[in-house]
Formats: sequence, C-alpha cells, structure tokens
Amino acid sequence: MELTKDNFTAETAEGLVLVDFWAEWCGPCQGMMPVLKELEDSGIKVGKVDVDAQPELAQEYRVMSIPTLVWMKDGKAVDQMIGAQTLEQLQEAAAKHK
Repeated sequence: MELTKDNFTAETAEGLVLVDFWAEWCGPCQGMMPVLKELEDSGIKVGKVDVDAQPELAQEYRVMSIPTLVWMKDGKAVDQMIGAQTLEQLQEAAAKHK
C-alpha cells in the first residue's frame, strides 16, 4: 500500500503497521520488496513511503538513509530499523510489538 501525507494517519491508526521509507533508485530498497511482500502475505500490514514523492513524511520520521523501516502501533512509532532486513528479523520485530 502506498502511503502519502494524505492517507498516512488513517492507514497507520489501528494495529501494527510496518512503514517502509524507500526510493525507486535505491538498490537495497528494491531488494527488500520480496521480503516485504512475504511479510505482508503472513498477515502484517505494510505501507510504503516514497521519500522522493513524500519528503515531508521522511523529514517527520527523521529518515536519514533508506531503506528505513518504521513500526507503527495504533498510530505511534514504536521502533525503527535502518538498512535491509531479513524476513526473520522483521518477524522478530513484529512479535515484539504485537
């Protein structure tokens, strides 16, 4: 799901959501796509913020490098992971915040 400044609050308001701050030109971001798809297929809600299209959101969440993954729980940021992650790392983080 693509997140923008217009839908970010509504889409992250309930439950656990992993927000992927990424860009089209970012190789590690592209490499994360299959991992994020697998995570989503396992029942975790995943949203993507294109930092080039949504610089305000990137600034608000202090994204300095990409990929940056922000775990949102009921509308609040509860964790942040920087750099490419494995499916196992993401599943462990999700279990911590459920």
